[in-house]
Amino acid sequence: MPMGTLIFLVFIILAVVLSFVTVQQGTIAITTIFGKFKRILRPGLNFKIPFIEKVFKKISVQNRSSELGFQAVTVDQANVNFTAMLLYSVINSDEETIKNVAFKFIDERNFMQALVRSVEGSVRAFVATKKQSEVLILRRDIVEAVKDQLDRTLEDWGYHLIDLQLNDITFDEEVMRSMAKVVASNNLKSAAENEGQALLITRTKAAEAEGNFIKISAQAEKDASQLKGQGIALFRQEVAKGMAGAAREMEEANLDSSLILFSMWTEAVKNFAQEGKGNVIFLDGSVEGMQKTMKDMIALNQLNQSKNNK
Repeated sequence: MPMGTLIFLVFIILAVVLSFVTVQQGTIAITTIFGKFKRILRPGLNFKIPFIEKVFKKISVQNRSSELGFQAVTVDQANVNFTAMLLYSVINSDEETIKNVAFKFIDERNFMQALVRSVEGSVRAFVATKKQSEVLILRRDIVEAVKDQLDRTLEDWGYHLIDLQLNDITFDEEVMRSMAKVVASNNLKSAAENEGQALLITRTKAAEAEGNFIKISAQAEKDASQLKGQGIALFRQEVAKGMAGAAREMEEANLDSSLILFSMWTEAVKNFAQEGKGNVIFLDGSVEGMQKTMKDMIALNQLNQSKNNK
């Protein structure tokens, strides 16, 4: 076979091979002719002009994630360290969007650098207006503020922000120690207040119980005294009735009613002896003493009778 024919066949085979290009699923290829944008190639087997049309870049339309770490300063000059996860993707697979993504930045490294700096700038701008005590509770607000600003920027680049998560928010070690002290002191304050309230309630309930006890005891003592007085009065009435009856019987029998008094006196002496528990009572037990006591009782009885007659 002549050399010219062989070269021609090799050229033909090479042209056929270079005329086909395979694009993976989730990827769109961009071709150029002499450095100028020509068209986009969809996933699958595509035909291109050999030797002239070249694949400039392959753009992934799948979701991409990037983890960021940066620092911000609050309005009260506290350093806050953030760890964030960024999830983004190409807006769509339209030709204009793919052209924007392919030619907006020189390469992927420059795009990521711009993306990271945009996120950091948005977070720092927001945090710079807040105090350190507010940052931890404003996680959602920070995310919403950053997404609102970043969405517009990414759309100009042909991308869409799907999600932004602030995975970790920490402060410098010194700030963390001071915050821990504040939390500890607040906990101690709350514990002291709770303990004081509990003690107040306990003492109040104890005072109320003691007051109720005193009130009930006083009422019981009053009732007991009243009942005791009534009992003594009834006892005295019964004694008077008994003595009156005994006196009438003794008068009917022509006996001196003073004997009743003497009998009561001797009974009292007997009770002193039986029921006494160490108490000393001095009584005159001589005959003269008994006679004197008897005369006193008779005189007392006569005096009472004379008063009754009047």
